[in-house]
Amino acid sequence: LHKTAYVLFLLFQILGAVILGFGIWILADKTSFIAVLQMSSPSLKTGAYILIGVGALTMLMGFLGCLGAVNEIRCLLGLYFTCLMIILLTQIAAALVIYFQKDTLKDELSNIVVELIEKYDPSNEDKNLQDAWDYVQIQISCCGWTGAKEWEDNRILRNKSNTEYPCSCSNRSKDLVEGRGFCNLEDPVNGTATFADWPVHEQGCMDGVEEWLKDNLGIILGVCTGVAVIELLGMILSISLCKNIHSEDYTKVPKS
Repeated sequence: LHKTAYVLFLLFQILGAVILGFGIWILADKTSFIAVLQMSSPSLKTGAYILIGVGALTMLMGFLGCLGAVNEIRCLLGLYFTCLMIILLTQIAAALVIYFQKDTLKDELSNIVVELIEKYDPSNEDKNLQDAWDYVQIQISCCGWTGAKEWEDNRILRNKSNTEYPCSCSNRSKDLVEGRGFCNLEDPVNGTATFADWPVHEQGCMDGVEEWLKDNLGIILGVCTGVAVIELLGMILSISLCKNIHSEDYTKVPKS
């Protein structure tokens, strides 16, 4: 039992490091869809800090649990069990909040992206958020959140009668070499152009993101289930070790 416990506690060290690294990655990432979220939504930043805290706490609990198992210290094993239970309950609560608030989160994300598109300016010195959105449109082969029409509301494109279009939306490889800013229409348009005149992808990024989530839902659920199972095993083993320590101490008491 002790050997199994040591292996499980080692797994918690690895698990904690993964969670901690994931939280740091969310804060540090500047070139993906995560960057668009974390730079625009304070809730995701808060979530990243929570992940960092949970990861660090998981690693600490793994160390304390291993220490308690090696030295047969019941209070450390009890603390290990309590913290695991709190972490598990927190994860369940977070999952329920995300599930029941998914429509609200979707609306919040939509508003963030639409505002970003309207204010997109290649001359802006702070390009981190814009570059991140360009990256998303190139990787998913999409344009706008619900479609390319949203780019017609961009102030710069509107002032130029929409005779330019976002390069990252383009379905032509030569436009993607630059991958940012605006490209000029090659075919002349009489009067004001529309998104229908642009050589861009028709699919909005919302559909692409939803497709990605559906394709990877099994992996996401599998990882979450695996984490929960490991935590439950850790709780069960910590209780078993506590009982064994109690039994061993009891048998060592001299008979009167």
